[in-house]
Amino acid sequence: MARKNTDKVLFERIKVRDAGAKGVSVATAPDGKVIFIPNVVPGDVVDVQTFKKRKAYYEGKAVKFHELSDYRVDPVCEHFGVCGGCKWQNMNYNQQLAFKHNEVKNHLQRIGKVELPEFEPILGSEQQFFYRNKMEFGFSNSRWLTEKEIASQDDLGNRNAVGFHIPKMWDKILDIHKCHLQQDPSNAIRNEIRDFANANGLAFFDPRNREGLLRTLMIRTVSTGEIMVLVQFFDDNKTQRELLLDHLAGAFPQITSLQYVVNQKANDTIYDQTIVTYKGRDHIFEEMEGLKFSINAKSFYQTNSAQAYELYKITRDFAGLTGNELVYDLYTGTGTIAQFVSRQAKKVVGVESVPEAIEDAKANAERNGITNCEFYVGDMKNVFNDAFIAQHGHPDVIITDPPRDGMHKDVVEQILKIAPERVVYVSCNSATQARDLALMDEKYKVARVRPVDMFPQTHHVENVVLLVKR
Repeated sequence: MARKNTDKVLFERIKVRDAGAKGVSVATAPDGKVIFIPNVVPGDVVDVQTFKKRKAYYEGKAVKFHELSDYRVDPVCEHFGVCGGCKWQNMNYNQQLAFKHNEVKNHLQRIGKVELPEFEPILGSEQQFFYRNKMEFGFSNSRWLTEKEIASQDDLGNRNAVGFHIPKMWDKILDIHKCHLQQDPSNAIRNEIRDFANANGLAFFDPRNREGLLRTLMIRTVSTGEIMVLVQFFDDNKTQRELLLDHLAGAFPQITSLQYVVNQKANDTIYDQTIVTYKGRDHIFEEMEGLKFSINAKSFYQTNSAQAYELYKITRDFAGLTGNELVYDLYTGTGTIAQFVSRQAKKVVGVESVPEAIEDAKANAERNGITNCEFYVGDMKNVFNDAFIAQHGHPDVIITDPPRDGMHKDVVEQILKIAPERVVYVSCNSATQARDLALMDEKYKVARVRPVDMFPQTHHVENVVLLVKR
């Protein structure tokens, strides 16, 4: 049954049927259209108030629960439902894995339309909380108020916040007390910065008027116990900056790398900014099977270190190396996978478009005493050509781990042209991976598939596919 509510619609007793894209769940309206609903679990029966109508779907929110799903669990985080992260925290973890497994399978079947082997079971994460090694927080002088706070009519006092952007609200920050994504002392560092700044009158950023001292905070942790903290300031106030940084260094002597950047441009990205090391090193070290990887403030590194190790082991297993193979590692990043498989290969050639990443890869290989890895910088679709193959040799195995958009069609065409015996395709987006598998179907069959859950409590999932030449 549906009731009109001004220009919106209230759908009553709707059963949530599936988990959808971007962490929202899906149901079917009486008129057959899809309804996208956040903060519900498949199996819930709810009344849905719509707030957006499109030709093929509605967007709405659950305003009343009639039945609760068997898959439902109590979220552990006080910020669940307001914060934009961890959208599946109210769902049993085994069911999260089942939905992720099914999403990968549906993409490969529906988009790829290729013959598939039986999937290997999705690899769950041993750590379901406190697994991220990198977190970024924003500061605001006008924190997001919850509906409960607004309704209370109490004096809301200090409006300063350090936390996460509210989804689709570029200027609103939710003040975070305890986040369950990064291990200690992450929460303690963030809360101490807030308390010290408030006590000493340090101005939190005003995004609308573009003024204030404190802009963003990044914390990186690694399995070795080292910690990196980078504070981004807007105002270039040396006295106030050093007051905060000196306090941080004293309060948390375990910080290995304390850095800052003064950024007065319109956006808060740091990749084109000069980063200053205030105390300690400008990098921290992660370790994996005895290999040491240097991570600086701008480095890309898989954000779940423990599960990245599992992902790399699956990748190496799928590659089936005997020690005699020439391996190409496309989209190599800082060369982590390349170095990880190098002991089982004759030679590994890594290619990446980011110059700084290649510099890191070379430095890490030298530090690790690896002499059979070579790294080259350039746009993949331009670098990975006939001349490159002629210079570096015909690969026996290609490992490719492209960004979310998948591989450029020219890269796919070149792989088909040189036709190595095996291709291991690691993907963070099984939809674009499925598209690429369809393009490669003329020469390759899918021999193995294994999804890997890198991000518990979210909808994201990695997938590893082994392609063998027909």
